[in-house]
Amino acid sequence: MSLRRSSGDHWVMDRGDFGALRAARAQLVSYGVRLLDDGLAVGSAGNLSVRVGDIVAITPSGAGYRDMRPGDICLVTLAGTPAADDTGRLDDGGPSSETPMHLAVYAATGAAAVVHTHSPEVIALSASRPELPAIHYAITALGGPVRVAPYVRFGSAALAAAAAGALDGRTAVILRNHGALSYGRDLAEAYDRALLLEWLARTYRLALSYGEPATLSAAELAEVTAEMRRRRYGERRGGS
Repeated sequence: MSLRRSSGDHWVMDRGDFGALRAARAQLVSYGVRLLDDGLAVGSAGNLSVRVGDIVAITPSGAGYRDMRPGDICLVTLAGTPAADDTGRLDDGGPSSETPMHLAVYAATGAAAVVHTHSPEVIALSASRPELPAIHYAITALGGPVRVAPYVRFGSAALAAAAAGALDGRTAVILRNHGALSYGRDLAEAYDRALLLEWLARTYRLALSYGEPATLSAAELAEVTAEMRRRRYGERRGGS
């Protein structure tokens, strides 16, 4: 995706790039409603984004998901500079306050989409544990035990750095007393990982009600990963 500077202080894209951005905006609106329906956030909490080339489409700050429309989705460059849509319009409001965190994840990983949740099981765990341990082998989809990043104020550059650092070797991170973040090759994968993280946190809490739970070792997780690769789990296969 190529960019060119307008007469102002923002960037515009070549017209041929807008089809993918229009699709991303519609998808973000749809998944925003799912965020509420699946209990991963309440009100306008949490945020989602999709990267299309050098542009990031991200949910706006403080907007309710059920009232959100594709035109409300904000566009920014990877440097955080506002980008105009295909009509030349800049957003009247502004992108999510967590835009720096999303951009830090894109800079540190190969992510094409990021989902930030305020899901209750994960938040509860974040206040009492340094990580989510391997209570089930499905955690291999997140890279292994999920770290809890230290508490830093929302919307800050320090939070962005803490989240990106705790993602090393992982596809999800828990933010202490705040929420969680996951990323993927597309929005569907990033969202599925957010759902999985919440399920794992709930499963761990239930296990703790019976006593100290057994967890899987690094060797056992490596064995699972090897077998999943052998069986080609998670690969996207086209039909004939």
